[in-house]
Amino acid sequence: MSLTRIAIVTGAAQGIGEAVALRLADDGLDIAINDIFSKEEQLVALVEQITAKGRRAVAITGDVSLESDVEAIVDRTVKELGGLDVMVANAGIALFKPMLETTVDDLDRLVAVNMRGVMLCYKYAALQMIKQGRGGRIIGACSGAGKKGVANMAAYSASKFAVRGFTQSCALEWRKHNITVNSYAPGSIITPLILHPDDAINGGPASTAKKLAGLPLDIPDAEPVIIADFVSYIARPETHHITGQSINIDGGLSFD
Repeated sequence: MSLTRIAIVTGAAQGIGEAVALRLADDGLDIAINDIFSKEEQLVALVEQITAKGRRAVAITGDVSLESDVEAIVDRTVKELGGLDVMVANAGIALFKPMLETTVDDLDRLVAVNMRGVMLCYKYAALQMIKQGRGGRIIGACSGAGKKGVANMAAYSASKFAVRGFTQSCALEWRKHNITVNSYAPGSIITPLILHPDDAINGGPASTAKKLAGLPLDIPDAEPVIIADFVSYIARPETHHITGQSINIDGGLSFD
């Protein structure tokens, strides 16, 4: 059994996932990083950054919406790094579109990545953690739009509400195995997911997304490291008494 804790971070090629992977490496974890095949070069560069910190790392391409890919991500992590202690199901996509213009294909794509992808990461991480018998931390990507509906983001919002449901139910099912399940609900985090070419004329970074969502331009922005700091905390062994939560990290934009 490995004495070093081991994490998987999906959607790790950029933005929040990249920041999380680097922070967990700083915390002394070995990291398996995942993203889709088209981002393989970014993953390779991230592996180099992690190994420069003195940690082991492996890049695993795959689509989290495919069960066989998620199973393979977990299996390869265990084979190459020695186990699994932390799953960060971060991979996700966004859509800014009025409900009357949203197609079934739009909905299916969001559900595949944001909902089914999280479900599969939760499931296969838990199966491995239960097999190991040493507990674990499972952490998912929710959103402020998963706490309160947002204009022009109905399908996205629905997919993130689902993450809260998975998080709460799985926390109840797996607490007997000493596995906690939590998720983070960011507000405006400056990542490629919400940046737009029109930001320069709309008021700065993320301004286009804010306008489309009907949000004030002066709502607080933050860098991805803010989410990484939270993941660092909730992934620790000492946080065993926190489970089933979807934590707002939005500068006070909303309250539960």
